[in-house]
Amino acid sequence: MAKKEKPPVIEACGRKVRRVPVKTHVLLETDPLVETVKRYALAAARPGDIITIAESPVAVMQGRAIPISRIKTGFWASVLWRFVKKVPYGIGLRSPWSMQCAIDEVGAPRIIRAAIAGAWGKLRGRSGDFYRVAGKQAAMIDAAHTSGVKEFYECVIKGPKDPDGTAQMLSRELGFPVAIVDANDIFGCAVVGVPEGLDVKLVQEAMRDNPAGQGNELTPIIILRPEV
Repeated sequence: MAKKEKPPVIEACGRKVRRVPVKTHVLLETDPLVETVKRYALAAARPGDIITIAESPVAVMQGRAIPISRIKTGFWASVLWRFVKKVPYGIGLRSPWSMQCAIDEVGAPRIIRAAIAGAWGKLRGRSGDFYRVAGKQAAMIDAAHTSGVKEFYECVIKGPKDPDGTAQMLSRELGFPVAIVDANDIFGCAVVGVPEGLDVKLVQEAMRDNPAGQGNELTPIIILRPEV
């Protein structure tokens, strides 16, 4: 089945916003973050634009794509992953490898508390308590065998380190507001890293249909151009 084309212009917060996809090579840990984003984004950006970049490539360039061959799962990871609900947009922490990475990120005690909260929430007919307690860094982890880029199919990709600080640093270096986003064809877009003063709602609405794509499109940078 052919992929559905995403419209180049979308309405967000009552404004027309043009989305400009920026194609890159497969971004790797060896690619310096600032220089790479500068090289691709600044060639296409205009005054007034907002630059967005997907969270996974940022994390990859920070060295946070971990091959599963290097992940040694401990007792708690081997037990707790079975209690995580599989969601429509991916595996998340329902894997011993990604669960171990979550434990490495936020600690076993917090993940155990999250598992208890999740179980209690299910008994009350409520979802989302596991990730609410586990926190943003755990929620951003992408499990192995879910990446559309073959180079990372056997990797767990952690969330970007200090996403807000990274977005602020990129914004200073590029001279444009830069948002780090987690977009998906199922749940829409969450802005996970922002500089001060960014209109988060505008970015979320403009990226709600995931114009960067879910597979191997290699367009991790989307420039948003609100039309006046």
